[in-house]
Amino acid sequence: MKNKTWWKIGAVAALALLAVSCASFNGDSQHHANNLFAYLYPDQAGHIDEPGIPVLSLPLRVGVAFVPADRSGGRGYPSPADEGSFSEAQKMDLMKAVRTQFTNCPFVGSIELIPSAYLTPRGGFANLDELKTLYGVDVMVLLSYDQVQFTDNGLLSLSYWTIVGAYVVRGEKNDTQTMMDAAVYDISSRKLLFRAPGFGNVKGSATPVNLSEQLRKDSERGFELAATNLTASLAVALDDFRQRVKAAPTEYKVINRPGYTGAGAFGGLELAGLCGLGACCLWTRRQNSH
Repeated sequence: MKNKTWWKIGAVAALALLAVSCASFNGDSQHHANNLFAYLYPDQAGHIDEPGIPVLSLPLRVGVAFVPADRSGGRGYPSPADEGSFSEAQKMDLMKAVRTQFTNCPFVGSIELIPSAYLTPRGGFANLDELKTLYGVDVMVLLSYDQVQFTDNGLLSLSYWTIVGAYVVRGEKNDTQTMMDAAVYDISSRKLLFRAPGFGNVKGSATPVNLSEQLRKDSERGFELAATNLTASLAVALDDFRQRVKAAPTEYKVINRPGYTGAGAFGGLELAGLCGLGACCLWTRRQNSH
């Protein structure tokens, strides 16, 4: 009887321990982001002005920059805003990779890497107009990111009640989801020309003692994966944009800067337009001569 009594007490204690464990370690999350919409439209609640028809002056002058984080805790931002483990060196590497993709395009003349310090939080298109004047750019590539880290506890977290378990048993399950976005805008018309996304998902585990360190490593890895995927999708998006401009000449106006002879940059669109204009003039002269 005595053994049964102790067995019952042990079972009740185990159930109580399980309940306390589940109540105490019910998971957590961290959010790191900067927000493109809140930067471009800080004072517009659901209403966005209709963009105009973009005038693409070839060769294009392109600027590349990261959307600045807003530390006010306003709409669309974590409070306080936190950039996690995405370092300035990683940002610069991504900006250089973006520049390389645009350099390979025959219709791009120059690419400026613009420091985030020149972008005002919630600055909107007024801020982009300032950058256009300062750097002489016509098109802006705005880079943004959104990373969420979830931490949950498996059954192994029960061993945290022992000193050894907290250092040895990897009971914390981590899931890091990262999204990056490159949005390309024509500054004057406020028109979104195209965008390219990149995603990274990292799953791992950690002990309570090294949880913060592991989350930081997962965050870095998530940003690396998303940046690599973004660069690859940007190449596809650039080619798709070129084809769309060729197929929809009424939605984009393409002109050449003085001295630029890059006919064919958009599949012969400019040359076709000039030939059409010449044919129209010739037909008009013939009609007048009759």
